[in-house]
Parts: sequence; C-alpha cells; structure tokens
Amino acid sequence: MMAEQRAQSEHELSTGARPVGATTEEAAAANVQEMFDSIAPKYDLLNHLLSIGLDQWWWARAANTFHEVLKRPDAAALDLCCGTGDMTMAMMKHRPAGVGEAPVYAVDFSHEMLERGKKKFAGRNIVAIEADALHLPMSDGSLDLVTSAFGFRNLANYEEGLAELYRVLAPGGQIGILDCNQPEGIVGALYNVYFKRVLPAIGGLISGDAKAYAYLPASVERFPRPKRMLEMIRAAGFRDEGWTGYTFGTAGLYRATKP
Repeated sequence: MMAEQRAQSEHELSTGARPVGATTEEAAAANVQEMFDSIAPKYDLLNHLLSIGLDQWWWARAANTFHEVLKRPDAAALDLCCGTGDMTMAMMKHRPAGVGEAPVYAVDFSHEMLERGKKKFAGRNIVAIEADALHLPMSDGSLDLVTSAFGFRNLANYEEGLAELYRVLAPGGQIGILDCNQPEGIVGALYNVYFKRVLPAIGGLISGDAKAYAYLPASVERFPRPKRMLEMIRAAGFRDEGWTGYTFGTAGLYRATKP
C-alpha cells in the first residue's frame, strides 16, 4: 500500500507545473504566462541577485557542454523557454561568425520576457519566436539541439514537453535541460531555508509580486528529481540520458540524444 502511495505521489509530481489555484493544464499555462509577464521588468536583476551570480556560470557551463554541435555552421539550435535570453546569448558565444550560418531560435510564450530578450538579440543571428513549448512551430526532425534553462519545470505537462522535443529533433539531435533541483541532506536543509523563506521574501519585495516568488520554490519541489526525470526522458524515446549536478546539486543539466 505504501509503495502504491509513493508511486502515485511521484506520478503526480511529474505531471507538470501547477500554480496555486490552477486545476487544469490550460489554467496552469495561463497562470504561468501571466506570472512571467508580470515579473519580466525585474527578472534579470532578481535572477542574478537571488542566485548570487551563479546563474551566469550555469548558463555558460551548459552552453559549453554543447560546443561541438553549436560550432557547426549548419546546426539548427533552439533555446526553449528562453525568457530574457541569457541562455541564448551563452549559446551564441559558441556559434561561428559569418554569412549563411543557421540562426539560433529563441522561443518563449511570455511576450514581456521575449521583448526584453529581443533587445539583447539585436544585431545577432537569433530568431525570437513567441510560442507555446508544447506546440512548437517547427517541422518534425528539423533541429539538432534544443536547450531549456530554468523553464522546463514551468511546463503544464512534462511528458508532452519531452515528446515535443523528440518530435522537432533530427536523429542524433540532443536536448539539454538545465533546471533547479531539490538536494538532500545538510545541503538540502540549508537550501530549503533560503529557497522557501529568504528568496520569496526578497523576490516578492523587489518585484512587487509575492505570489510569483512563492511559486518558484513550489515549482522546484514539484519538479521530478533526477532519477524520475531520467526515467521520463528515456520513456520519451531518448537515449544516452544523464544528469550533471551543479553547485552541490542545487541545479543540474539533463542531457540526452534522439536515436
């Protein structure tokens, strides 16, 4: 009985993001979209402040992991849930400069976040697209790499999100999902104090949206742990899946390849 309860709980945690009050996937998606539009003006400031600057190192490290594919002039890459574009910009450092190279696509469904990203993208070979991550406007098998930094856990359905990534990737294409994690032990205990008390208080005060920064730790707590997430990635059809923890396991990068 206890095993069944644990399995049921794990399945519920793996379904997708569920902000307070959202009982359906449609409501969850609309809530998250509205939330990110609201906090967009202070998003970059709070990201750097609340992560103590580690976010920039995480983006750079994740982008460097995919250097071999990004350096190919013909490689089609997409940064999913790009927000204001910091991961996109980290990827661009590995792109060759010249005429005729494939662009990097930056996709987000928050209009306000994407508008701020476009300012960073000016003059660079980046195509910004406002779209839903579960219904990407890309053809089947058209991409060589899809990354997502701190956005995948906000999808209303994780399994459908992975299925969509699988659809748009060409055989041999890779995914890189960088996101927060809930560590265990002493690190986890300290992390919980900061993430559930300090971060929401500071984030709510500076952004003026306490609800959004209360959602942040709740979304991490709900997000599948590495073991479960890797199971989901493999179930979606990917292979060579793996997870690399960053900063004592408080964040990490999931990698996998479409056969």
